[in-house]
Amino acid sequence: MASNAKFNFKQSINAALADKQLRANFKFATDALRGKRLAVFSDPVETAHLRKVGNGLKRNVLTKLPQLLEQLEAKCKENGITVHWAETVDEANNIVLDLMEKHSAHKMVKGKSMVSEEMHLNKFLEDKGKLPLETDLGEYIIQLNNEPPSHIIVPAVHKNRKQIAQIFADNIPGVSYTEDTSELLVIARRQLREHYRTADIGLSGVNFAIAESGTLCLVENEGNGRMCTAVPPVHVALMGLEKVVEKLEDIPPLYRLLCGSATGQRITTYFNMIKGPRKPGEKDGPKEVHLIILDNGRSKILADKQLRQTLQCIRCGTCLNHCPVYTRIGGHAYGSTYPGPIGEILMPQVEGLDKKGSLPTASSLCNACEEVCPVMIPIPNLIRRLRDESYDMDGDGVVKGHGYKKSLVETMVWKGWKLTQVNSTCNKLMLMGVQWFGNMLPKVGPLKAWTSVRTSPKFARQSLKDLAKKEGIRNE
Repeated sequence: MASNAKFNFKQSINAALADKQLRANFKFATDALRGKRLAVFSDPVETAHLRKVGNGLKRNVLTKLPQLLEQLEAKCKENGITVHWAETVDEANNIVLDLMEKHSAHKMVKGKSMVSEEMHLNKFLEDKGKLPLETDLGEYIIQLNNEPPSHIIVPAVHKNRKQIAQIFADNIPGVSYTEDTSELLVIARRQLREHYRTADIGLSGVNFAIAESGTLCLVENEGNGRMCTAVPPVHVALMGLEKVVEKLEDIPPLYRLLCGSATGQRITTYFNMIKGPRKPGEKDGPKEVHLIILDNGRSKILADKQLRQTLQCIRCGTCLNHCPVYTRIGGHAYGSTYPGPIGEILMPQVEGLDKKGSLPTASSLCNACEEVCPVMIPIPNLIRRLRDESYDMDGDGVVKGHGYKKSLVETMVWKGWKLTQVNSTCNKLMLMGVQWFGNMLPKVGPLKAWTSVRTSPKFARQSLKDLAKKEGIRNE
């Protein structure tokens, strides 16, 4: 993604709003996703109970996260999984590179992983002469077109069938343009299956990591996750440290919430439970399994009792589908790994308000995201918190880059406002000044956008007098 120094959020939004095809694609896709979710969660009482359970499970995890991560590490080691800890994305990237170098690996097949997007892993490996290949169909499409994902769950949601057909024709040798979706799937399958067979290393994300047993759970629909984790001789799993759960029995409600919220399914086609490398006598599976647990600012988020609710997220993407801002501008307009409501609260905490503080402004605070969040994250409240911290420079803020918006002029204006509200004489003088100033505001120049649709106090009073005279109302 472009660096914040070059990225202009306002310009990006205007460009997205001007793209009629993009808006049509998002309307079609998000309308369908909302409809599917509603069909699965049709009983409001059952849904409310399930969300409450999910919220409780995630809150419980966050209260004892350090202990659960230590337990997960111990159990994974017992199962033969090598555990690596990465405080930053640079550390995580170098761990992946070291593993590839250790095994003389050139080609990596990747299952869907938002953590790898957070790390910008593909670019990092490409710069080192490696070949990372996305195998999730949506990720494969946008990789061909040299784009980042536009959605957490549906990476190519911003593309329609014709656009995808053109991407295939332009980027896959020997492929002719076709809009037949079945043929497009055959083309993708034919390309990817050869890569599974010849890849030196496979990589996946982790949806849930069970602390009590050291089991890595992977949710998918296409089978590519199973191919990436079982066919290559080495499997590398990436996870943010918040993905741990305490017990196996915690999985069903969270899995139900994830599937229903993300794709409108009661259960996905595949649910992989990985508990270690191939054992003696087994005919398939990787010879080595490595788990990389990434922090990247999450520990600091965890330390704040309010902001830690951000880490409850199970990456279902339903807040994006219901956000009136996201559904009109799409994910790329945010210029961040995580777009939409969840991105508005996560990215400023990870990268700093001074770099991503504009994201929380992209919200109408309509509460749609909170109403559908499967684990009941109070996203609007956290957006307000981050907006407040953007102006706080007195040491009370905890988010990196807090106070970056504060200015002397604005500070003086608010102090003046406070004075007019606590002192009656100042209040009276202020009202007289506002009335005079309001009558003098021009309907041209820099204030035109505001004054052209408003009536001056003087004109408003005269209008009321004229109306009273017309209606025969005496002015007492």
